[in-house]
Amino acid sequence: SNKPISGSFLASKFNVSRQAVVQDIAILRARGFNILSTNTGYYFRNANASRLFKVRHNSGDTVEELNLIVDLGGVVEDVIVKHETYGDIKAQLNLKSRRDILRLIKDLKFNEASYLKNLTDDFHFHTVTAESEEILDEIEDELYNRGFLIK
Repeated sequence: SNKPISGSFLASKFNVSRQAVVQDIAILRARGFNILSTNTGYYFRNANASRLFKVRHNSGDTVEELNLIVDLGGVVEDVIVKHETYGDIKAQLNLKSRRDILRLIKDLKFNEASYLKNLTDDFHFHTVTAESEEILDEIEDELYNRGFLIK
């Protein structure tokens, strides 16, 4: 599905436990299926291209960076920081639109949470998916032109 389907719905439909759904989703992901988890359920992401971008910016530039990516046709799948002590810390984002970005920013403010990038002197990574490599090239060029991309 292109829209999230809850684990509870899948468990009920197939007469299995919710835990069985979670385990089966993990198996499908391990086999290469691009299934994303959100707070409203699971869905299949049909993207032809994916790229990991290393970026750095201050907190005030977060919205500009994310808007740039989604405005050019990318989906910000996650944010990853490489912490010296804890290793890789990854959070699923699934940002497809400016509306998604505003929701994330509101949630961060409401919960008085800080950005993961603050743990690593603003350095972080985003997995970005898009319909084509050309779109990812354009996103990469713009991230570089705006001073966000670390090569």
